[in-house]
Amino acid sequence: MGIKKKLKDIPKSPGVYLMKDADGRVLYIGKAKDLFKRVASYFQEYRPKTLRQTQLMQNVKDLDYILTTSEEEALIYEANLIKEKRPKYNVDLKDDKSFPFLKLTLDEKFPRLMITRRKKDDGARYFGPYTRVKLLRSAQAIMKSIFPLRTCRKMPENVCLSYHIGQCLGPCVKKIDEKEYREIIRQLILFLEGKKTRLLRELVQEMEELSREERFEDAAIVRNRIAALSEVPGKKMRDYSGWGDVAVKLKRLLRLSRLPLRIEAFDVSNIQGKEATGSMVYFCNGRPDKSNYRRFRIKGVEDIDDYAMIREIVRRRYKRLKEEGEPYPDLIIIDGGKGHLKTAYDELMRLNLRSIPVIAIAKREESIFMLGSKKALDINKDSQILYFIQQIRDEAHRFALKYHHKLREKNIHK
Repeated sequence: MGIKKKLKDIPKSPGVYLMKDADGRVLYIGKAKDLFKRVASYFQEYRPKTLRQTQLMQNVKDLDYILTTSEEEALIYEANLIKEKRPKYNVDLKDDKSFPFLKLTLDEKFPRLMITRRKKDDGARYFGPYTRVKLLRSAQAIMKSIFPLRTCRKMPENVCLSYHIGQCLGPCVKKIDEKEYREIIRQLILFLEGKKTRLLRELVQEMEELSREERFEDAAIVRNRIAALSEVPGKKMRDYSGWGDVAVKLKRLLRLSRLPLRIEAFDVSNIQGKEATGSMVYFCNGRPDKSNYRRFRIKGVEDIDDYAMIREIVRRRYKRLKEEGEPYPDLIIIDGGKGHLKTAYDELMRLNLRSIPVIAIAKREESIFMLGSKKALDINKDSQILYFIQQIRDEAHRFALKYHHKLREKNIHK
């Protein structure tokens, strides 16, 4: 894919971008609140450039990017990647008083996370340096809400306000033991090292085990941590307080081998066969994760053939996951009836992925079909399960329609 085409596909989301040369070597790493706007600015001819920037752009032949939930998270990722890749055109940040660090006091029984400009050999773990102290303070506040560590220099005899507002776990009065506290420290370190994908995978597995044991209160705590790591800070979270019960009920109804924590749903959209598109939405823990949404421009179907379109997008999605060794969803939802369901399953069979559960929901009767059943599942029309599946189906439909309209508008204005 050419660099100009890649540029068009970059989303208007926060993240980290990597500029590479023809051999794939990373030349420059940066962060942005709006990736598309920032990266596109480098390719604007009228934009004034320093000699260093001019030399950089003469050598850039490829682009890559990592989506994050916020600019604050992008700051953390940027620092780790710069330290790992040592890009030629990034300013070398020296370990002096000019730049702040995050300090994790591992030498203490119950460690704290703080900002400092002095790096010492004191048994603590230092992360950074970082380029913007104001953004770093904001990142620290976000991490405090996700990983509620103590902030007091000296352990008090009674819990403080931070405990009452959920920003400290109360080690001072033994509300949490050292082993549990150290596990949260380990998770925080994964996040600070830029290993969020691994962290989320571990948290999902933990929540699944807790739910299996019907320890729903503990599972809810882990679920909230996953949600905070997956959603954009500052935006109001939707209420998924009943998700644990729904997941268990859905597992029993569909006779799944494990809880459906990762769900992918597909839909197609076309008008008289023109500008046919497909969409895939991704829900993790009952919440939409838009960074993992995918859209498809139908390539191999010319006529109005929904079955062929479903076949194409399912094949493209799971062939790619298989080739890249990425994890598969716990459940696939297809917008359609029994025919659409069979079509999707046939493609999974061809890819030797028959173990992935797949169901379909038909719009007209709002009926849910699963493989091996001639009739629709017997589900109350006002049940939580049906409502949840409808939400996911509607989101897939909305996303497909949005992309379809975008392509039509582009052709109209040609």
